[in-house]
Amino acid sequence: MATYKRSVRVDAPLDRVWEFHSSGDGLVALTPGWMNLEIESETGPDGEPDPDILETGSQIVSTVRPFGVGPRQRWVSAIVERERDDDYAVFRDEMVEGPFPHWVHTHSFYGDGDETVVRDFVEYELPGGGLGRAASPLAWVGFEPMFRYRHRKTKELLEPRR
Repeated sequence: MATYKRSVRVDAPLDRVWEFHSSGDGLVALTPGWMNLEIESETGPDGEPDPDILETGSQIVSTVRPFGVGPRQRWVSAIVERERDDDYAVFRDEMVEGPFPHWVHTHSFYGDGDETVVRDFVEYELPGGGLGRAASPLAWVGFEPMFRYRHRKTKELLEPRR
């Protein structure tokens, strides 16, 4: 399975960073405009629409249309794990339906005093069978701008203004 990882240190406490990443609003705020993200629905594990916190069992239905090219792509993600302790938090989402045959994204947060290290780790398979697998090492070309934006935006929104 191909993987991608990226980390950033944020000058904000774990509680604040974790809370920000625990809702669909965080997803919208961290998605670059060129992705043309639209959230169609958010459902909690009990079927509740638009939950305040995306707990284990929650599902997000969205569409994207990168750079406004081609048809909208439907992306359904399920939160399959969510844990928090004093200095560490993690949630994992899996693509249930979408453009990748396999996509599991683990979001880890490590408290370090008044700062937080945010780590994204993605296990993925590109479409196209053997050709997609052969091209997997090149996927960072698309992933890196997206995650660099997400990390830069996290810092912009959560770090104190100087």
